[in-house]
Amino acid sequence: MALTKSDIVEKVYDLGFSKKEAVDIVEELIEIIKKSLEEGDDVLISGFGKFCVKAKKPRRGRNPATGEDLMLRKRQVVTFKCSGKLRDQINKD
Repeated sequence: MALTKSDIVEKVYDLGFSKKEAVDIVEELIEIIKKSLEEGDDVLISGFGKFCVKAKKPRRGRNPATGEDLMLRKRQVVTFKCSGKLRDQINKD
């Protein structure tokens, strides 16, 4: 089961904020992260991980449905690398 934005809002609400405040906090946090990534900045959350924007060069590709060759345009992608603490916490036995 995936953790959704509404689940996060509910957890913030449980901390004692009003429902509207919880929604506003979560929405603003997501907007800050999106804006930073859009500007090409990395987002580092200590103990959690790092979101980075990486440039992908144009490359040849293939349409799997038709088999047609095509050129994929250059683009930016977001990558995530989890912190060592998070990795250890996930893998503890």
